[in-house]
Amino acid sequence: MIRFVIPFIGESIILRFASPWLLWFLFVPTLLFLLPLLARRWAWFKQYRRPATLQYSSLRLTEHPPSIRQRARFILPILRFVALLLLILALARPQSGKAREVVIGEGIDIVIGLDISGSMAAEDFVPNRIGAAKEVLREFISQRQYDRVGFVIFATEAFSQVPPTLDYDVLKQIIEETQISWDVGLDSGTALGLGLANAANMLRDSKASSRVIVLLTDGANNSGQIDPMTAAKIAKALNIKVYTIGAARPGPAPLPFPDGHIEYRDSEIDEETLKNIADLTGGLYFRAEETAGLQKIYQRINELERSKIEIRNYTNYRELVMWFIMPSALILVFELLLQHTLFRKIP
Repeated sequence: MIRFVIPFIGESIILRFASPWLLWFLFVPTLLFLLPLLARRWAWFKQYRRPATLQYSSLRLTEHPPSIRQRARFILPILRFVALLLLILALARPQSGKAREVVIGEGIDIVIGLDISGSMAAEDFVPNRIGAAKEVLREFISQRQYDRVGFVIFATEAFSQVPPTLDYDVLKQIIEETQISWDVGLDSGTALGLGLANAANMLRDSKASSRVIVLLTDGANNSGQIDPMTAAKIAKALNIKVYTIGAARPGPAPLPFPDGHIEYRDSEIDEETLKNIADLTGGLYFRAEETAGLQKIYQRINELERSKIEIRNYTNYRELVMWFIMPSALILVFELLLQHTLFRKIP
C-alpha cells in the first residue's frame, strides 16, 4: 500500500492507492513501452508522412513553411497519453483519508521551581549553575509530550512565571530569558519555603491525577515568611509529590559579582531540609555536582513520572476514482474534437 501523509491542522491527510500493484503492472510498462512508441510514431509521422499534392506549373507555389496548425499536432498523442495515465491511476483506486489521533488518559501536571539567587551565578558548573540548570530544564521539557508544565522562580521573593501549559516553546523561551536576581533588581537570598508554596499554589486547582513539583536550589532557606517544611505540608495536603535537587559542588566555587570582583564561596545547601521535603511528599532528593549529573537527575525524574496515555489512530478513507476518470474522459473527448476539427486530415 502506497501512502503519502500530509500534516494538517489537528490531523493528517493521507493519500494512498488501495490497489498499488496495478501501478506496477500497468503504469510502469506504459512508461517503458508506450511513451517511446508514441515518440517513435511521431518521429515517423514527421519524416515520412506527406500531404496530398497538386501539380503546378511552378514548384515555388508549393514551397511554404509548416503552419501553426501542423506544428501543434503533437498535442494529440500527448493528450491521449495523459488520459491513459489517469485511467491507470484510477484503476489503482486512489483514496484520501483524514487521520486523527485520539489521546485516552491524562498527563501529569508539573511545576518547575528554580532558585535565581546570586549564588546561582557560581561557576562550578558550565557556564555557571543557573546556565546549566536552564539548559537541562529545556531538555527536560522537550521530553514531555502530554504533560502541562509550569514555571516558578524564587530568590528573596517567589514569582509565578508560567502557569501549567502545553505550550512548551513559550515555556522554554521564558526559561531562556531567566536571569540572576541581581540582574533583575532583586536582593540575593533564598526563599525556599516561599518558592515551594508558590509552586504548590499553582497546582492547587489542577485536575490531573498526578501532580509534581521539581525544585532546584543551591542554598538554604534564608528569606521569606514561609518555612520550607510548612510549605511541604501544604504540598502533601494537596497530594503533590516534590522532587528536590541540590545543585552545587563541594568546596569553594568562584562567584563573579556584577561589579566585576570574584569571591570563592562554599556551597550552603541544606540537604537535610531538602531530603525531609522529598520524604514527606513521597518524592526524592538528588545532589548534582556537575552538569552531566544534573542531566541524569532530570532524566531519572522523567522516567519516574511518565504519563499514562493511550493513543489511538483513526482514519476514514473516501474514494477518489472519479477525480481521475472524469478528467481522463474529458481529455479524450477534447482530443477527439481536435482531431476532427482543428487538426482533421484532408485526403
